[in-house]
Amino acid sequence: MMLLDTNVLLYAAESEAQYRDWARETIAGAVSTEGAAINAICLAEICVGETEPTIAADICAAAYRQYRSRRRRQSGEDSPRMPLPDFFIGAHAELMGWPLATADSARFATYFPSVQLLTP
Repeated sequence: MMLLDTNVLLYAAESEAQYRDWARETIAGAVSTEGAAINAICLAEICVGETEPTIAADICAAAYRQYRSRRRRQSGEDSPRMPLPDFFIGAHAELMGWPLATADSARFATYFPSVQLLTP
């Protein structure tokens, strides 16, 4: 199974998107082989609010604490207390052991190094 980040879905749907072909090929490849998944966070980013598997919260919190600490050290600024959607998406992929297709690889690679990333 491959988890698809929201940006992959958006790129696939937008006719002028920079990564449109990559997104469509990635989705088609996953659907025709191991399977493709989105989670409630991706769905919420696109259209409605849903809940994430509660077990992913611990993974998300640990990665987000690291992010906030690094941000304070590097810029002297704090970050929002509410975890960013990417942290929930990364936690879900890590928890399930799924690769993650995304065009935003830097944050995932830094805070979820065990997650295999598929990027353009």
